[in-house]
This record gives sequence, structure tokens and C-alpha cells, in this order.
Amino acid sequence: MVKTILVIITVLTSFLMKAQEVSGQWNGLLKVPGMQLRVVFNITKTGNTYSAKMDSPDQKVTGIPIEKTSFENSILKLEVPSAQISYEGTLNKDNIIVGKFTQRGQSFELNLSKEAIQKQVYARPQEPQKPYPYYTEEVKFENKTDKVVLAGTLSMPKKEGNFPAVILITGSGPQNRDEEVPVLRHKSFLVLSDYLTKKGIAVLRFDDRGVGESTGDFAKASTIDFSRDVQAGVDYLKTRKEINKDKIGLIGHSEGGIIAPIVAGNSKGIDFIVLLAAPGLRGDKLILLQKEVLERQGGASEDEIQKGQDIFKGAYDIIIASSVNDENLKKSVGSYFNSKLDEASAKSITASITNNWFYTALKMDPAMALAKVKCPVLALNGSKDLQVPAEVNLEIIKNTLAKSGNKKVTAKILPNLNHLFQECKTGSTDEYGTIEQTFSPIALEEISNWVLLQTK
Repeated sequence: MVKTILVIITVLTSFLMKAQEVSGQWNGLLKVPGMQLRVVFNITKTGNTYSAKMDSPDQKVTGIPIEKTSFENSILKLEVPSAQISYEGTLNKDNIIVGKFTQRGQSFELNLSKEAIQKQVYARPQEPQKPYPYYTEEVKFENKTDKVVLAGTLSMPKKEGNFPAVILITGSGPQNRDEEVPVLRHKSFLVLSDYLTKKGIAVLRFDDRGVGESTGDFAKASTIDFSRDVQAGVDYLKTRKEINKDKIGLIGHSEGGIIAPIVAGNSKGIDFIVLLAAPGLRGDKLILLQKEVLERQGGASEDEIQKGQDIFKGAYDIIIASSVNDENLKKSVGSYFNSKLDEASAKSITASITNNWFYTALKMDPAMALAKVKCPVLALNGSKDLQVPAEVNLEIIKNTLAKSGNKKVTAKILPNLNHLFQECKTGSTDEYGTIEQTFSPIALEEISNWVLLQTK
């Protein structure tokens, strides 16, 4: 009998040790706004020490070293402080690690298992396929002020001619010439460029600095820097004999809708601009509004929403009142967040909102640039845009242009379109990748018809 009990105990002990073994490959699906990302952790045990690496297959990134790895009392902890990434989860009896993934102060549920996860693939019926029925050329041009070389594609109805032209300006974040977010598999600017070129308009679209084939450091750049990149594109088009130099326009999406007025207001060489989901509110106010709308749509309580508004407004007010983005400002913002949040969150969020781009974005007032725009303007927003809510932003754009004496303004809210100008149900960022449509035909027609009127 004793021997039988010992055998049972031995078997149970072996089973429990196996169940608590965390070495190997662990797979999870990270659901973040607008997309789902597969995450893979490869964990190795050497003696009593664990090490790990992380893969993000959908972003085509592999072998990211995990700087701190521990597994004690069924709890797995992974940290990459340099990227402000951490993960903490508990291994349960079903051999599932239930936990949360945190980056830059934002946390998302992420459960891990040994089972591989296949990425769901959606059709993209609007994406044009080669060979295109028009001429395309890979081009490069230089922003000589910043010594940045931008690489892009020039599309023209034919190889020779005298065509009106537009430059497409991407939204916030590092974007390639197609304004592509790989995990969404939507190439908005490729679809827009294809449509316009077929209508007889030449199109220049290019990789943001530091992205794709363009040189430079995106992380150190601001909206003002990007405007100089666009101006370099304008200067380049003027060197092309196939381009009508009196019919050059700009089409900017989201942050690109701030850049277009900056360039147009400082240059006499811009004949017209199109603003797609362009901000009208000053940066801090827009980001707070965006936060409120997205959180409410996501089901947050009014108390939670208001608490977040109060906390972040306090930090933004410190930045708005500052005259320079230096170490003293970072210390002030850090101290403020330390009084409101836990230490890790305070450190992460402080780093995020005091980087060069965010600092500039918070203080950026689109009205300042819009007031200088004298050329014709088309401003479009989707009625279900939760990132740049249509009514308040379009109203500011219209009023600012009117006060400055610009009467050549057309502003429209297009029904049932989201921030990416897709036909949608809710406008939630979670829908972006699941919608097959890349760019609403109604929006494409609005843009092309208006541009063609300006180029007659």
C-alpha cells in the first residue's frame, strides 16, 4: 500500500512539474485598437535561469530580446524596459498563461498557449494589381534643409504629357508611400493614387523619412519637419516636364491635413489642397476629445472617462505652458504623473508625451496655418470618424478659412465613413482591419471630381 501511494505521489509530482514548465514557444493574439497582432514568446531555461525572445509575425519582426525574464509561483514576467514593454501572466491548470501586455502605459489582455495562431486574412478587392494601365516611376528627391532623401512613386496617366498633379501626405506615425499599416493590410494611398491617375491626374506619394527607402530619423522629426519633406516634393514636381506647374495640389490625411495647409500657406506654388479627416482643434484638445470618444465607444464608464480627462489635461496644460521641451519639462511632467499614477505608468507616459513629435503635436494649432491658405480647399470627414470627430473639426476649418477671407472652400461630412474613409458600422478602430473596403468609392469620387474642377 505504501509503495502504491509513493508511486502515485511520484506520478503526480512529475505531472505538476511538467504542467508548470514554461520553456518553449508561447503564442497569443494581442487585440489593440484597429488590429489584432500575433505575439510569440520563445522561452529558454538554463539551469534555474530563464531567457526569452519575442516575435511579432504580423509586423515581420523576430528575435526581440527580452531583457528580464522570470517564472516563479506560476507567474511569468517579461520586461523590455528600453521599449517600455512588459508582460505578466499566470499559468493555469489548462496550460494557458492568462495575463496582460503593457506598452507605454497602455495595457491589453494577452493569453498565451502552446497552440500556433493563424492570422485571419481578409480580401482587399480594391487593391490594384500590376501591370497598371498607366505609367509609374520610382523617384527620389531631397529635402536639402534637413539633408533627407525621400523615395516614392510618381504615377502619370501616360509617360509623356502635361498633367495636373497631387502629392499625397500621410497621417501620423511612420508610414510608407501607400499609407499602409501592414497588420491591417490596407493600402489607402495606393488605392487613392490608382483612382486619381486613371482620372488623368499625376500622383506623387512617398515613404515618410526613415521609412522604406527614405533616409532620415522619423522618431526625431515633428510635423514641421514633415512639411519640409512635402515642400521638397513640390519642388521636385516642378522639375518634371510632364507636370503642369500651375496645377499642383496637396492631399493630406489626418496629420497630413495639418501639413498641407502649412505648405500651402508658405508657398505660392500650391494651386489647391484636399483635407481628409484633418484636425481643426489644437492638438491637446483634439487628443483629449479623441480619448473621450474612443473610450466611450469602447464601453468605459463616464467616471473613468472623466478621471482620465482630468489627469491628462493637467499634463497637457504643463506642456502647453512650456516654452521649450527640455529636461526640466520632462521632470515637471514626470512629477505630475507620479502624483496621479503608479511609477511604471508615470515613467512610460511621460516619455511618450514629451517626445519631439508628441510635444509639437500637442501645441500645434491648425488654425494658424489655415488662416494663411488662400487657394481652394476641399475638406472631407466621415460621420463615424472617432479619431478626428467630424462636426467640431470641420466647423473650425470652415470658420478659420472664412475669417481669413478664403471663400473657395467646400466642406462635407460623408455618411457612415470612418477615419480611413471606409464604409463602416460603428467607426471603431477595431473594425479597420476587418472591413474589406479600403477606400469608399463615394469618397474617391468626391475627391477626384473636385480636383478635376480645380485643374480645368
